[in-house]
Amino acid sequence: MSTDELAIRQISVLAPQVLVLEAEAVTEGFRFLTRLVAEWQNGSNRFDQPGECLLGAFRNGQLIAIGGLTRDPYAGPDIGRLRRVYVARAARGRNLGKALVQRLLEHAAQRFCVVRLSTDTPQGAAFYLRCGFQQIQDDFATHAKSLADAT
Repeated sequence: MSTDELAIRQISVLAPQVLVLEAEAVTEGFRFLTRLVAEWQNGSNRFDQPGECLLGAFRNGQLIAIGGLTRDPYAGPDIGRLRRVYVARAARGRNLGKALVQRLLEHAAQRFCVVRLSTDTPQGAAFYLRCGFQQIQDDFATHAKSLADAT
């Protein structure tokens, strides 16, 4: 058994470990994990509607990445939205973020035909292109990926 076990699993209870990631994200100028925590606590978004999920990546029991999937409130009911994807600085560069996004897309394919997202950094944009998303021109999304089979 490896001493460096990685597990990606659904989060149904927001553990205090998320506050460690949130604090790190804030130091990098990102507030989206602060919104995740606030929305979870006030009940406005718990990633628990049909097709939605919140996944965490854990290494040796420690939360090192997080990401969610919701219905896109700016699009139709068959459109999903990636939200709040964050990988701890020390865990970057190991394809962990890509693995997390892939798991979110596998989950999305059960309910949605397209997944959209919005990112405001060049690094985020490049990351999502590497994950197979296409850049789009839209007021509410910067990238999209079709999950429908090519016809």
